[in-house]
Amino acid sequence: QVQLVESGGGLVQAGGSLRLSCAASGRTGSFYVWGWFRQAPGKEREFVAAIDWSGSSTYYADSVKGRFTISRENAKNAVYLQMNSLQPEDTAVYYCARSSGARPKVTRDEYDYWGQGIQVTVSS
Repeated sequence: QVQLVESGGGLVQAGGSLRLSCAASGRTGSFYVWGWFRQAPGKEREFVAAIDWSGSSTYYADSVKGRFTISRENAKNAVYLQMNSLQPEDTAVYYCARSSGARPKVTRDEYDYWGQGIQVTVSS
């Protein structure tokens, strides 16, 4: 089994920044991709960003492109989400997810493991 734990969430004013981290433990394996998703109250969980095995290929939702950056650190079994220019509409619970393979994945069903989620609140 693999456990994922997010950290770094919190409350920030509009225009501010936060950096989310997610670390994996357990049977972490050696060949996998990462993703970040978020879920706002009353809405479906949506894709935010994904990164491939090497870290050289990334995908972003249009709503966060140019503001968020996903990165990974394989030696630490970790993934990060740097969030800049945050807006109130970015308020949500953010989840990291992991899946075996090499290419980034953008749909929820493609991911095998999920973190418990962490709250990000952006005040106006």
